[in-house]
Amino acid sequence: MVDWVSLVVPFAYLGVLIGSLATFSHLYRARKASKAASLAPWFGPHLGRNIYLSLLHMEPAEGPKVPDSVLKAALMRRAVEDIHRLVEVRNSKQALQSLLQRGSVGDDLWQRFQRAEKEIEAELRDVVQEANAFSPGWGQTIFQSASEIAQNQLLQQRVAEIQAQASTEKAWWEKKRATIQADFMKELDGAQTKNSDDDAVLVEGGGPATTGAPQQQQQRPKSRDN
Repeated sequence: MVDWVSLVVPFAYLGVLIGSLATFSHLYRARKASKAASLAPWFGPHLGRNIYLSLLHMEPAEGPKVPDSVLKAALMRRAVEDIHRLVEVRNSKQALQSLLQRGSVGDDLWQRFQRAEKEIEAELRDVVQEANAFSPGWGQTIFQSASEIAQNQLLQQRVAEIQAQASTEKAWWEKKRATIQADFMKELDGAQTKNSDDDAVLVEGGGPATTGAPQQQQQRPKSRDN
């Protein structure tokens, strides 16, 4: 005869153990998701997306319908901002992984970065869909045009920084040159004053020598008469 009591106890123990593990796993994932949602976003507000969505969903009572040309320009501006964010994510990933492996940053920062990666991927897909809704096939080329605009913006920003730096360096050099010139003139005035004092000493020292010469000339005739 089978002893059902001896079989029920192990199965009950396994059931309780599996239930506890499932409950713990569910609570852990929920807590992790809640913590990730409470973390500060990697990027700030997406101004280009907000402007585009505001224009796209503008109510008729708020004004006339927004022309498609304006919506396309707003979508392009949104795509340009996406390119800037995508470049930042790609440039930061390798350095952040290295810091994470060395323990220099915490898991919270890595979770923020991973969430930013997922957000930018979803954003790119949304922009492609919006572009294709305006013109079929535009979604395949919109980011190429946005990348060119983003590169031009970075180039203009770099040129502006160089010009500002050049103006600062020019002002510093003008001030430095004025200081050097003032110090040189001060040294020149000091040298001229010293030369004048030396000339005065020589003149005063040469007075007795000139007065002694006539006395010797006057004494010579007396020796001839003798």
